[in-house]
Amino acid sequence: MGPELGTTNLLLGIMAAVSVLEALVIIGLGVVGFMAYKKVMVLVEQGMTLLHGIEARQVAPAMTRVNAILDDVKGVTATVKSEAERVDNAIHSTIDRIDDTADRVRSNVRAKTSSLAAFVRGARAAVEGMLRSEART
Repeated sequence: MGPELGTTNLLLGIMAAVSVLEALVIIGLGVVGFMAYKKVMVLVEQGMTLLHGIEARQVAPAMTRVNAILDDVKGVTATVKSEAERVDNAIHSTIDRIDDTADRVRSNVRAKTSSLAAFVRGARAAVEGMLRSEART
């Protein structure tokens, strides 16, 4: 039983040493990971600072110009809309006046030509009457 326990104790010692080495490696990886995390966070902070600087120097003035352009476009659009409405109203009033004028001209022409048409109808009836009376004799 002696030699068997010696081999077991040796294997247990090796396993304990390997476990200690594994623990040291895991602790070392944790420390290296934390250090890498800190460096990454410093880089992120520098990037954010740089980004805010770029935004303040370039994006904010560009947005101010874009907003001014949009305000100008809004004003021009309102002016064009009001002018279009004014032109539309002018066209409608002109068309209404043309319709009224056409109605007046039509009624005046009818009034003046109705007596002429009546005279022509009467003359026609007289001529037809005379022609019929001559045909009977």
